[in-house]
Amino acid sequence: MKKQFWIKIVSAVLTLVFIFSFASQSFAKSDSFFRSNQSNLGVYYELFVNSFYDSNHDGHGDLNGITQKLDYLNDGHKNSKTDLGVNAIWLMPIYPSPTYHKYDTTDFYNVDPQYGTLSDFRRLAREAHERGVKVILDIALNHTSNQNPWFLAAENDKNSPYRDYYIWADKNTDINEKGPWGQQVWHETHPGSGDYYYGVFDKAMPDLNYDNPKVREEAINIGKFWLNQGADGFRLDAAMHIYTGDTEKNVAWWDEFSQALKKTDPKVYLVGEVWDRPNNIAPYYQALNSNFNFDLAGKILDAVQSGENNGLVAFEMSALSQYQSVNANAIDAPFLTNHDQPRTMSLLNGNVDKAKLSASVLLTMPGNPYIYYGEEIGMLGAGPDEFKREPFRWYPGDGEGQTTWETPQYNVGPNAVSVQSEDLDPNSLLNRYRELIHLRNSNPALVSGDIKDFQTGDSRVLGYTRNDQKDSVLVLNNLSDQTVTITVDKEAFKTHKVLFSTFSHENVKRGHGTIKITLPSYSTILLK
Repeated sequence: MKKQFWIKIVSAVLTLVFIFSFASQSFAKSDSFFRSNQSNLGVYYELFVNSFYDSNHDGHGDLNGITQKLDYLNDGHKNSKTDLGVNAIWLMPIYPSPTYHKYDTTDFYNVDPQYGTLSDFRRLAREAHERGVKVILDIALNHTSNQNPWFLAAENDKNSPYRDYYIWADKNTDINEKGPWGQQVWHETHPGSGDYYYGVFDKAMPDLNYDNPKVREEAINIGKFWLNQGADGFRLDAAMHIYTGDTEKNVAWWDEFSQALKKTDPKVYLVGEVWDRPNNIAPYYQALNSNFNFDLAGKILDAVQSGENNGLVAFEMSALSQYQSVNANAIDAPFLTNHDQPRTMSLLNGNVDKAKLSASVLLTMPGNPYIYYGEEIGMLGAGPDEFKREPFRWYPGDGEGQTTWETPQYNVGPNAVSVQSEDLDPNSLLNRYRELIHLRNSNPALVSGDIKDFQTGDSRVLGYTRNDQKDSVLVLNNLSDQTVTITVDKEAFKTHKVLFSTFSHENVKRGHGTIKITLPSYSTILLK
């Protein structure tokens, strides 16, 4: 009887140990996933390598130039105030290509000689990682260059194994079919050949055929290759055009891609270019960590330009709700403008105060804010794409490392903006970006907290709170060119500390149960 009793006791203890062990492992896995997701949070900086810094005096920016200038982006010192403080860099395509922009690749497994070598990339990644900076590569897997050896083999030999890497017209194809923006999508290989291939973007960019398992395998191998070289993830160009007009098939492919890459790097970060409304972006969160929020970008700039609260926060809360209903760990990717759009400063007609205000809004939004190179110093750019991607300005004139691949049309002359001219000016746009980024990085509520609308009682003031489990930060932005005074109920927001402001703290008057704040034009204050 005693023996049976002790057997039952031991059995019960072992069962409890097993349950506790299983629960601990499950929690550890869940916590590991959460920490993996958290490790991808930060401020991201988009770089056009060709324009950034020239290390070998050939006029073109290169990978070694970025390595030389890493301290400008992030010097690796937590308490530094002289670097920009970004946590990741997104490199526009670095692969061999016949074009200046390199979105049409001839070899996915190499670096364009103009930019350097694979060894140079590995060194850049290594030194970036030493500073706590991730390296995200732009990759256009939707298509190749028509000079890619795969396509050259495919167009010249219908029996080539690469023929089915691409999409070809048959007798039932309408070769006059128009694409999503009215463009020609079927292109003849040679005049009079009668042999047509599909290219949604351009004749020079034939689309790959993702119904071919070998193409999917190739794309996965490309991703794994660059992860093994030191990349931390990818910006997925034209993510919605793998299967134009078929979201379900697009998402299925990107999920396959994501799951395969996680076997090489469980923390791989994937951000999609899905240029669409939030409800159409949301399904992509089944597969991707992030997607660019194009509509939010428009909302931010519209609010700053108009001087009126346009429902920006309610819009963002709705978008996040849609994203998180698909993936609880969805990371939004807000930005102002990118390489395909007129630059922020041009859209704001050169108004530095509005540029500072735009930065204040962007860098207090949820997710991973993206900064387009030169945005932090107020570079201009509009018109043809080349003019939106002009050489980065290090100096008022010429100087070491200044790229000359293109003669600038906007950022030129002794009065043009530059790092050197703004570096020591405490009121410069550059130093506003530095201060805001470092502020964000040191406040968890701004990094990973949610966002809630905060009613200010005045349509000229955009108010919202960023909240995590421990803290809440109130953000107030005066969007107008007028001085506005608002009253904050202490019960509505229990705050005692000014975390950041662009004006004197004397403008903050604490009364019995209220705080009266006088906001000058285009000003921002954060209270905690």
